[in-house]
Amino acid sequence: MFRKKLVSLALITLLSASAAAVARADGPSASDIVAAADKVRNPEQPFRVSLALVEYQGGDMHDTVSLAVHSKIDAGTHQYRNVVRYAGPPRDVGKLVLLNGSSMWFYDPASKASVRISAQQRLIGQASDGDVLTVNLAHDYTAKLLGEENIADADKQPHSAWHLELTAATGDAAYARLETWIEKETFHPIKSRFYSDSGRLLKVAYYRKYESQLGAMRPTETIIVDAVDAHLVTKITSSDFRPEQVQDAWFQREYLPRFSEE
Repeated sequence: MFRKKLVSLALITLLSASAAAVARADGPSASDIVAAADKVRNPEQPFRVSLALVEYQGGDMHDTVSLAVHSKIDAGTHQYRNVVRYAGPPRDVGKLVLLNGSSMWFYDPASKASVRISAQQRLIGQASDGDVLTVNLAHDYTAKLLGEENIADADKQPHSAWHLELTAATGDAAYARLETWIEKETFHPIKSRFYSDSGRLLKVAYYRKYESQLGAMRPTETIIVDAVDAHLVTKITSSDFRPEQVQDAWFQREYLPRFSEE
């Protein structure tokens, strides 16, 4: 009897190993796909990037915000830490957003006060603070491969893509759930849908205008469309990617007043 159990256990182990080998032969795992797409979106070296956000209502420009994002990977958590500085409009110049682990703070130099905020807090139009921060989705979400599809991008061009569902795995995740489509040949993100905690679709984002920046082809424009009213659109344009000596001290709440004055 004992020998039969050993044989059965060995057979189960062999079948499991075979199934895993077949899965690898068929293509990368869901988590591998998301990790590869993270590397497309985000430089792995410390860097700075300028963001221009424009809110449109019915095709007309309604509001604008300019930001500078300073970002660096935390060696311990492998997630990005960010300091976001407002560069415009004039009324907002010098304001800061800090993301360090699960803590996010907003600092206003006028009041010299820093307050805790959520990654889902509205920044402008359909863009929230979580949409402009550099994050590794593979760190904050559990990925599930839903299938392979032909999908059109923002310019109506077709792409063969993986369709994945990402469910929040940590308290650091900006959204409870999202769907994303990633091009098979390049691992370029094409489109994402973002959902609330209750399961309601909040918005749809399209990633476009890929350019060579800091050693890889990266999207330099994101179009975010409101899920309820498609006339509400926000465009995020990324420019001036460059390596930067990002200091660890920048990611301390106590440093924000000094950073604002630099």
